[in-house]
Amino acid sequence: MEKKVKILKRPEVSELAGEKVMIDFETGKYFMLKGSANEIWEMLKDGISVKEIVAGLMEIYDVEEEVCKKSVQDFMATLKENGFIEFE
Repeated sequence: MEKKVKILKRPEVSELAGEKVMIDFETGKYFMLKGSANEIWEMLKDGISVKEIVAGLMEIYDVEEEVCKKSVQDFMATLKENGFIEFE
């Protein structure tokens, strides 16, 4: 959980009907950012750790820590699979 997140590419993020849409013009893929994914994306910067992201979300949401960790790990896995981030 102490891994630092490194941004590899920043896709275009736009508002659509009150939600954020992340568009990767290189691949043509798009992703709806809902719920905590919005906050995670806003927190992402080079050098932030997964642990710090979880701590930040725990301040915003009334959620059990293990549930929060799982959600963050799942979203980070999706970002990594699509080439947006890597872990240092």
